[in-house]
Parts: sequence; C-alpha cells; structure tokens
Amino acid sequence: MNENRFRHEVLPLKDRLFRLALRITLNREDAEDIVQETMVRAWREMQQQDIGNMEAFCTTICHNLSIDHRQRREQQNITFDTSLHDVADIAPNADERISHEERIAQLRTLLDQLPEKQRIAIQLRDIEGQTYRDIAQIMQITENDVKINIFRARQRLKEHAARLHTSR
Repeated sequence: MNENRFRHEVLPLKDRLFRLALRITLNREDAEDIVQETMVRAWREMQQQDIGNMEAFCTTICHNLSIDHRQRREQQNITFDTSLHDVADIAPNADERISHEERIAQLRTLLDQLPEKQRIAIQLRDIEGQTYRDIAQIMQITENDVKINIFRARQRLKEHAARLHTSR
C-alpha cells in the first residue's frame, strides 16, 4: 500500500520539489540531490507513520534540506552556480526569442536577489500555487508573515519592471 501511495502522491511532486530546491540553492545539481533525499526521507517516514498531507510533508522536507544545504555552502564560502535550464524556444523568430530570453534572465536574476523568505514565499505561491496556510506551515511562519513576504516581493518585482520600462 505504501508503494502505491508513494508512486501516486510523492513521485508526481518531483518537478515541483525541484523548482523549490533550485530557487533556494540556485544550483541544479544540488537541487537534484535534495529532491532525491526528500524522496528517500518521505519513503522512510511512510514506513513508520501515517502522513496526512503528503504534499505539505514533502515540501517541508525539501524546503528544510535546501535551507540547510544553502547555509552549509555559505559557511564554506562557495560561489553558487546560478545557471538555470535553457528557455524553451517559444518566440517565432531569433530577435523575439533573444528578447524573451533576456527578460526571463532578468526576472530570474531579480528573483534570486530577493531576500530568502520573500523568494521562497513567492516561489511557493505564484509558481507552485500553494495556499497561504501551506506556505506558513512549510516555512514555519504565520500566514500573515507569508502575505507580507509575498507583498514585498511583488512590490520589488513591480519596481524593477517599472525601472526597466522607463529606461527603454
């Protein structure tokens, strides 16, 4: 029974967990390792106890592992590799594709520069679609703090977009 639950509830979370880990660690290989460790821990815990909300449980594990990993890396003064996966070719011609890729790169850079709590909150809410309650549980903060962090992150993104627009 645990194997079926793992296959149906945990494995489909892989991409979502990867995006969360990548947003925190800013390193593709580290994010992949963290997702794998998250899956192993989820499997072990499933053998020992009944887990109610598997998505929240796995997201919390992934979040905590990512934060721990990032803190260890910062203590070792290692520079993070900020390269992210390539942008899909969605623009019809080369000029539009380059312009689109530049905007995506600027957005990623700005997201990476947000304070950690804002970056994680916006990732979980706007990209992963988590509820405020789930985000609060994952980040171990109040729902009100989640809303404040998301508001501030969105404000920074809007301010940056306005500066880019007026500089053109």
